[in-house]
Amino acid sequence: MSRLATRYLGLSLRSPIVASAGPVTGRLDLLERLDKAGVGAVVLPSLFEEELTNTATELNHMFDVHSLTNPEAASFFPELEDFRAAPDAYLGLLKSAKESLGVPVIASLNGATMGGWETYAAELEAAGADAIELNIYLVAADVSRDPTEIEKTYISIVEGVRREVSIPLAVKLSPYFTAVGHFATSVTSAGANGLVLFNRFYQPDINTETREVTPGLSLSTSAEMRLPLRWIAVLFGKIDASLALTTGVHTSDDVAKALLAGADVVMSTSSLIENGPEHVGALEQGLLAWMDEHEYESVEQLRGSASQMSAADPSAFERANYVETLRRYSSSFARRFGV
Repeated sequence: MSRLATRYLGLSLRSPIVASAGPVTGRLDLLERLDKAGVGAVVLPSLFEEELTNTATELNHMFDVHSLTNPEAASFFPELEDFRAAPDAYLGLLKSAKESLGVPVIASLNGATMGGWETYAAELEAAGADAIELNIYLVAADVSRDPTEIEKTYISIVEGVRREVSIPLAVKLSPYFTAVGHFATSVTSAGANGLVLFNRFYQPDINTETREVTPGLSLSTSAEMRLPLRWIAVLFGKIDASLALTTGVHTSDDVAKALLAGADVVMSTSSLIENGPEHVGALEQGLLAWMDEHEYESVEQLRGSASQMSAADPSAFERANYVETLRRYSSSFARRFGV
C-alpha cells in the first residue's frame, strides 16, 4: 500500500489530494493530466439546480442575481442557447471521465431549495459516479427568515438526494451556522457520508465610480485555510463521517496541516488553477518529504494527531487560542514600536 493511501467516503484513494470542483475538472484533457499527476480523486464542476429546473428566462434572471456570489457559475454555466443541453453534456463528461481515469470520479450537485431537481442524482449514479458531492449554496439574506427554517431546508435537501442514490454522499457546508458542530451531526444523521469544510462564498464588490455591484471573484490563499482547519480538528473523532478540508490548500505544508487536524482528504482548486494539474505531484512529493522528516510512515498514522482530541491543550481550538493570539500580537507590536 502506498504511504499516501487514504479512504474517503468509503472509497480507496491512492492520495489524500483531491481536485475539487472547478475549471480544472471541467475538461477531459485536464482530468487526464490530473490522473497522470497522481491525484487521489476528482470532483467534477457542479451541475446547478437552476440548470435542471428553470426555464431559459428564469436562468437569465439567475445569472443577473447569483453570478456575483456563486463560485463556480462563472466558469461552468452554459450559454442560454445551450441551456437544455447542459444536463446531457454533464453526463457525457462524467461518462468520459469514468472511462478514461483510474481514480474515483465524484459528481457535484449545487442547489439551495427543494424542487424536484434532487432526482437527477439518480442519473449521475447511473452514469457511473463513484460518489456525489452536494453543494448547498444558500446565502441567508432574508432577515425575516428563521434560522431553524434554514437548517431544515439544508436537511431536507440532503434527505432528498439521499433517497435517490445508494452511492456515497458528501455535503459541502458553509461555516455560517450558529452551532457548526451540532449542525454537522444533523447532516450526517440525514444521510451524509462525509462533510466538505467549507464552502467558499465569493463576495460581491462595489465599483465606486459607477456605484454598481460587480463580481468579486479571487483565488484563495493559504491564510484562508485556518477556518476549516479549526473545524476539522474539532470534529475529528466526534462524528461518523469522512472529513474533507477545502479552501486555501496551496502547499505541501498546507496538506500536512489538514491531515494532522484530522482530514481524510484535502481539496484544492485555486492552486491547480495557478500552477496547473501537475502541481498535484509537487504537493505529494513535498508531503512525502515532510513525512520522512517527521518519521510518519503513512497518512493513516499522522491523521488527527494534532486534532482537538489529541492536542495537549484542547482549548487551543476554542477561546484560549483567541486570547493567546491577541497576547502574542500585542507583544510583537510593543517590541516593534518600542512601547
